[in-house]
Amino acid sequence: MALWADGLPVIIVILSLCLFSFAAGLIDAAVGGGGLIQLPALLNLLPQAPPATLYGTNKLASVCGTAFAARSFVRKIRLPWRLVLPATAAAFVMSFAGAATVSLIPPTIMRPLVLVLLVAMAIYTFWRKDFGKLHRPREVGRRESVIAVLAGGAIGFYDGLFGPGTGSFLIFLFIRCFALDFVHASASAKIVNIATNVAALVFFIPAGHVLYTAAIPMAVCNILGALAGTWLAVRKGADFIRILFLVLLVVLICKLGYDVLIA
Repeated sequence: MALWADGLPVIIVILSLCLFSFAAGLIDAAVGGGGLIQLPALLNLLPQAPPATLYGTNKLASVCGTAFAARSFVRKIRLPWRLVLPATAAAFVMSFAGAATVSLIPPTIMRPLVLVLLVAMAIYTFWRKDFGKLHRPREVGRRESVIAVLAGGAIGFYDGLFGPGTGSFLIFLFIRCFALDFVHASASAKIVNIATNVAALVFFIPAGHVLYTAAIPMAVCNILGALAGTWLAVRKGADFIRILFLVLLVVLICKLGYDVLIA
């Protein structure tokens, strides 16, 4: 069975996916949400592929870009590793639990709950004009480590279970709970996101749910986009990322709102 879009040459499909993957990597490196671009492109350009194969292909391309974005951030700014590493470990473990229970909690229940959280995040970020602008990281003690584990585990579980907005939730929590600015929060979120993506791939790759013909060139373009997005984020600073973050939240709210209405 052909997996490629009917009537389009394979090379055109792959080039189109690469273009979307570059854009996804660029946006994801700064504020997360690359899946909003990359996954719909896969769904439209590979209409005959099983959904699990599309998700696996998306994850493989995404994790490559996220890894390079994280590497670029780490070389340019100092991360709060005593917060990031516990959150990452918890996210990796709990993403398995989320994937294991995905069939027990239907998306029709998750969408309204996530929609409410996104609206609350958008209002809070817009109302607090200084939110994420100042970098005043708190001293990491037992309380902060526990919060990091709980937050990382909760978001890892959510990413395995549902997914949309994972990067945005991570950024928001790193700012709200640990007083990071948007640049440092975005960089920290990338490390945690790598763990959740790798955890998903542990399921998808052995099951054969990755279309490497598309995933490999998409991964290359996602990396290039991520490097460009990291450069913009570091160069433009917290104000620029705050605007992108709000725009992304509005897009997520519109998409999930539409999904809720037509469900």
